[in-house]
Amino acid sequence: MSRWMIAAKRADFQDIAVRFGIDQVTARLLRNRGVLGDEMIRVWLSGGLSDLHDPHVLTDMDRAAKIIGESIRLGKRIRIIGDYDVDGICSTYILYRGLTAAGAEKLDYVLPDRVRDGYGLNENLIRQAAEDGVEVILTCDNGVRAIAEIALAKSLNMTVVVTDHHETKRDEEGREILPEADALVDPGREGDVSPFRAICGAVVAFKFLQVLFETDKPADEAALMNELVVFAAFATNCDVMPLVDENRVIMREGLRHLSDHANCGLDRLISACGLEASEVRAMDFGFTLGPCLNATGRLDSAHRAMDLLTCQDPERASVLAGDLLALNEERKALTAESVRRACELCEQEPHVHDRVLVLFLPECHESIAGIVAGRVRERYDKPAIILTDAAEPGLIKGSGRSIPQYDMYRGLSAWEHLFVRFGGHEQAAGLTLKKDDLEALRQGLNEACTLTDGDLTRVLHIDMEMPLSYATPELVKQFSVLEPFGKGNPEPLFAARDVRIVSGRIIGKNKNVGKYRIADAEGREYEMIWFGGLDRFHAFLTERFGADGLNDIYDGFRARGVYTFHMAYHAQINSWQGKERLQFQMEDFL
Repeated sequence: MSRWMIAAKRADFQDIAVRFGIDQVTARLLRNRGVLGDEMIRVWLSGGLSDLHDPHVLTDMDRAAKIIGESIRLGKRIRIIGDYDVDGICSTYILYRGLTAAGAEKLDYVLPDRVRDGYGLNENLIRQAAEDGVEVILTCDNGVRAIAEIALAKSLNMTVVVTDHHETKRDEEGREILPEADALVDPGREGDVSPFRAICGAVVAFKFLQVLFETDKPADEAALMNELVVFAAFATNCDVMPLVDENRVIMREGLRHLSDHANCGLDRLISACGLEASEVRAMDFGFTLGPCLNATGRLDSAHRAMDLLTCQDPERASVLAGDLLALNEERKALTAESVRRACELCEQEPHVHDRVLVLFLPECHESIAGIVAGRVRERYDKPAIILTDAAEPGLIKGSGRSIPQYDMYRGLSAWEHLFVRFGGHEQAAGLTLKKDDLEALRQGLNEACTLTDGDLTRVLHIDMEMPLSYATPELVKQFSVLEPFGKGNPEPLFAARDVRIVSGRIIGKNKNVGKYRIADAEGREYEMIWFGGLDRFHAFLTERFGADGLNDIYDGFRARGVYTFHMAYHAQINSWQGKERLQFQMEDFL
């Protein structure tokens, strides 16, 4: 059962509503998201690219742009080295497209192989660059922690420019350690004075081009930047950046230009996924399009994603998009099976009593361990670590995903002596260790764990209590001014008391969705849908109303009893065959 917390922030909602032409409910939603003051409200509601922060304030930005600009003019051989996830792929595409437009002729890119190379720079990539005659390495979405690798590149007489957004490395006393790059642009580095630092690698790359283009201007800069902001938005969503401040501007502008962008490959991927560019929303980046790019780096090579994005032949792009879609379907099937097996283990000894779940799944593909850990964490509201066999004999490797109340990096750091490789942050980690040390790790983490029952209870943050009758279609449509929704800007969530179930039916291909007629205290009826797991809702209904009550809800056109409960809900407009109707999506129940 979740614990509900209803926001109680104050402001002059009537004044805000009048001055900005919005409903007082919408004004309250803005306040709940920390949006205060006329300028902040204006940017939130209607800000554009001109409202982005000055890219020059990023440490080393001017130096980085100068080095790359001069390298282009001198005809030096430049190699972009990115990463194999959506942010790394989009960052690489942004830089490759931008530098090409700026006149770079000796330019290529390399994305590491997840299994062979691992994340970011490594010695093999550096030595290969030297063999290929590369004179300048430009990183994106990686590099800030590559101390030894960049030192090797410098010893081989290569210039190195780093663009990244990850946390910097620290020594045992907490002092920052930076690689000896010729320029290092990362809003996460110590002393950076950027007004907003929670940006992804693709946005850092986008800002880099803003500065580069001041001196190395492409032919149609405006159209190019409109195309590239789409990819900055794509990565912002998929890298789960908070959709506030300039991330919100990037996201909204990316969606706005999705219909007029010039990228043939992305257009074909959108079509292959059954979407229309004009109707793509932020969640489609994260749940439909992004996984197709990610699947290439997980099960094959991220170069396949770049092949699609750089393709200008519509027919070939359609084939490539279909291949990515098929790869993602394979990834989804593998993930579903691993999640099923992981959940079986969670219900067995010794894991059923563990507060930190450490699960060994030898059949799990190592590239999806993080996804599986995330799904297990969501289901059990516990930190979860999924481990599988590594390529090296006797070793296992995997990923962990945590809950806000548990610092996974700190928890694992106490056992770093067991690890062959280890890295991460508060909410996620990657690790490799000897298989023989698995049980020691599980026991150690759980013995040291201080999570209480309250910590393991899901907290649901609700914007306000609002009767169903207040959620008119006109008001719900107005909520679109708050989009795009995502981390830091969740879809508005309301609570209603004493909602009565009138009738229900089970729908969906897998019969795992509930659709209901509900009514308020005045007898007004509405449509409600539930995606959160019928087993959980049915257990609640049975406990509250008995098995006969549960059957009654589904048996006839109208339930014969009075079945009321409290509901947390999203209010939405459901469009189908040109008709619109109000629909409530239940998020939780009490």
